[in-house]
Amino acid sequence: MENMKDLECKILGQIAEAADLKQLDEIRVSALGKKGSITEAMKTLGTMAQEERIETAKQLNLMKTTIEEALLKRKTVLDDEALNAKLQNEKVDVTLPCRPETQGRIHPVSKIFEEVIAIFGTMGFEVAEGPDIEDQFHNFNALNMPLNHPARQMQDTFYVAQASDKPFDMEDAYVVRTQTSGIQIRTMEVKKPPIRIIAPGRTYRSDMDATHTPMFHQLEGLVIDKTTTMAHLKGCLYDFVKAFFELDDIPVRYRPSYFPFTEPSAEMDIGCLKTKTELKVGAGNDWLEILGCGMVHPNVLRAGGIDPDEYQGFAFGLGIDRLAMLKYGIPDLRTFFESDVRWLKNYGFAPLDFSSMTGGLSGNGGQTR
Repeated sequence: MENMKDLECKILGQIAEAADLKQLDEIRVSALGKKGSITEAMKTLGTMAQEERIETAKQLNLMKTTIEEALLKRKTVLDDEALNAKLQNEKVDVTLPCRPETQGRIHPVSKIFEEVIAIFGTMGFEVAEGPDIEDQFHNFNALNMPLNHPARQMQDTFYVAQASDKPFDMEDAYVVRTQTSGIQIRTMEVKKPPIRIIAPGRTYRSDMDATHTPMFHQLEGLVIDKTTTMAHLKGCLYDFVKAFFELDDIPVRYRPSYFPFTEPSAEMDIGCLKTKTELKVGAGNDWLEILGCGMVHPNVLRAGGIDPDEYQGFAFGLGIDRLAMLKYGIPDLRTFFESDVRWLKNYGFAPLDFSSMTGGLSGNGGQTR
């Protein structure tokens, strides 16, 4: 039994002196491996008498447990030492100076958001927000769009089933909003006139080409009071396009159109110069459609809880991405969402180029074309 004690002390001493994980594993194999010293001692149990075999087996098992615990404890220490050494050798000096050039860039869509909000903010508009997942009442019904309206068909709208264990019912399903006009209804439900809001945000439709993407950005405007007329709408939009394109004068015209939620409805065109290689906004030989607008339909006012016999107002909607394409000469809408750092470096803006009516809209970071 004395030899077993000596063996245990010898192995424990080797474990305590192990310098690295490789040496520790060699000690483990020499003690507990198939041909290890403890394993060989256990093989002699069969030659012993019963009482001696029981006592010896007990001592060997206790020694094995002690050595395994010592191995695990030493391995933990060596693991920590190895990790600390690696961290020490691979440390990064965070006090080093950054690169001299600005790396991050503001996306053109984010920049247009700032510009549009700055312009309408000076006109007294407030910014309103709403959910991206919308019920059909706010997205369609309240906007005077009946169930059989073409815009509600599944090829244009992303529908969301309410429960997977029930058959899909298009009438009860939620939708990923196709327009931010639903925010107008939500505002009318909780706020009494006069109302003057803009509602910028993401919208979603099943479409994909050079000028359409499944997700895009829109801005809706709404004004409701007792005296607003179509003339106020035209003046508001004319001031907007002049400020946005930073022109002292810009030709505009309004063409009769149809939208379910406005009556009368119109599309606004701005003058432009078109050639085979250039599109320039301003006085020119052609026209470019930029937004839709009109007087709020009485049915929409009723759906929002407002008496159309007492109040009236106008609404308009425009595409944020389309404005960015026009102002900054970006030819393909799909590139907006491809996460190409080279594209963002070319068309993006410096982080501190804030948009304001006093300090300037476009800043110096973008590539105006």
